[in-house]
Amino acid sequence: MTYRPPVEEMTFALRHVAGLDAVLAGSGTDLAPEDAAAILEEAGRFAGQVIAPLNRAGDRHGTPLADGAVTTPPGWRDAYHAFVAGGWNGVLAAPDHGGQGLPHLLAAACTEMWNGANLAFGLCPLLTAGGIEALAAHGSDDLKARYLEKLVTGEWTATMNLTEPQAGSDLSGLRTRAEPNGDGSYRITGAKIYITYGEHDLADNICHLVLARLKDAPAGTRGISLFLVPKVLPDGTRNDLRCSGIEHKLGIHASPTCSMAFGDGGGATGWLIGEENRGLACMFTMMNSARLNVGLQGVGVAEAATQKALNYARERRQGRAPGAAEPVSAIAAHADVQRMLLTMKAYTAAARGICYLTAQALDAAHGAEGRVAHDRASLLTPVAKAFSTDIANEVTSLGVQIHGGMGFVEETGAAQLMRDARILGIYEGTNGIQAIDLVTRKLPLNGGATVGAQIAAIRRVADGLLKDGHPGFGHAAPRLREGIGHLDRATGFLLKALGSNRPQEALPGATPYLRLFGLVQGAACLAQAGLASSAALKAGETDPAHAARIALARFFAENLLPAASGLEQAILTGGGFADDPAFALAG
Repeated sequence: MTYRPPVEEMTFALRHVAGLDAVLAGSGTDLAPEDAAAILEEAGRFAGQVIAPLNRAGDRHGTPLADGAVTTPPGWRDAYHAFVAGGWNGVLAAPDHGGQGLPHLLAAACTEMWNGANLAFGLCPLLTAGGIEALAAHGSDDLKARYLEKLVTGEWTATMNLTEPQAGSDLSGLRTRAEPNGDGSYRITGAKIYITYGEHDLADNICHLVLARLKDAPAGTRGISLFLVPKVLPDGTRNDLRCSGIEHKLGIHASPTCSMAFGDGGGATGWLIGEENRGLACMFTMMNSARLNVGLQGVGVAEAATQKALNYARERRQGRAPGAAEPVSAIAAHADVQRMLLTMKAYTAAARGICYLTAQALDAAHGAEGRVAHDRASLLTPVAKAFSTDIANEVTSLGVQIHGGMGFVEETGAAQLMRDARILGIYEGTNGIQAIDLVTRKLPLNGGATVGAQIAAIRRVADGLLKDGHPGFGHAAPRLREGIGHLDRATGFLLKALGSNRPQEALPGATPYLRLFGLVQGAACLAQAGLASSAALKAGETDPAHAARIALARFFAENLLPAASGLEQAILTGGGFADDPAFALAG
């Protein structure tokens, strides 16, 4: 069975966790909730029926490079052209540029589906979306007129060219050069690595967004500029750039990861985006959206792994479960397999809720909430990216475990999901960098008021659990309140250390803190969904999905959230290794 988007669960989370109805009301569109549901149903159909069936074949085929050209797997060109014809490439882009202008919240759900169906395929429109956002915000009128509409429709695609062999996460060592040509264009020379979809046969043109350094530019990251360097120039001739190699990777085999050479013949032609030496500012325009999208990739692949494991566990028969009538039971009847399946499902649903909350904050930042919502989105973004991709690695690993020996071989596809997921915690800023960003930049926002408001919102969910009284929640309310206490104390500790200029006390706890934040916020998201289901049951609804949501909130709170206690201790007292010479690595 291939991936089937869980449209009903996604829609429920959109409405009852992330407030879709209010987002639509303030979006300036005529969309009603039923219109949004229709969009998601159609997106789910396309993801499940068109993109998902190409996933396994794409993994086997890869993206061979011959004579400078990359060939995508069979069926991918047709699928991409159908994707473009359906208008899916421009769901978020402004109607002025040919897009649909949908809210971030609906676009987030679509992104989850594309990547749950086929992570390698979903990367191409994800990169183009980043290019659209940067160009729309900072490009000149001429550049927008020439490139933006074709990027929005998907007729052309975009890439981000940041990394070089000596400049990965730290871009201060970047060496690619740009020199003015005297006609408004620039000559670009240099090499980039790890460029996703840097060359392919899906579209006729590829617009490379390239970070480069001008002569006499300030040292470090302050001297980096951003340029649009197209594969095909406006006059139809080929630009002086090429794919010099394809990486042979652990996963996402059907996504070409290219080494790019610019200027072998004297210099590639490019045009400045934004101002000289302000390239990183242009890149940061799209950073929240890009990192959220990677988090959604994590949700998508975790959902795919959960579906695959559940179906296998229902079919595979081994041993006799306690109390079973039959001599051999499906492994789904065994307690430990049930624990693993519930862990997969609960982590996935929690990460989905966090990502949707982040998308909602991005939408709200354009409305009455303005800066407050923008800061909330900034706070949640590193959690959405890192927590969701960490759990993608954990969930896909559990998926292999449930398949047993059949998970370790490639036949079932469980191994592919685990291989594909591994990159998600690495690209678009490693998860360690996300944790540092959360602690050193996002916690101090507004003197800690932004994180304080988010913790207060979680506390209101816990109060709602206490008032609801549904027996199905078990001990979820006290466990969530305990988790909030752990998060609150850890937050205060880190803010005090940073405020006293003692970063060495805060940084060792950054990664545990992000995990703690994700667990507590994720538990609150599941509790919100459970409370909405409890209200529906009290109103007379009989859908069994309601009881399942309540049970999932309980499982998370009682079985996964208790890790918050240990994480708090690691944050408060576990950082001594940073200064203790006994922990120093041998030279």
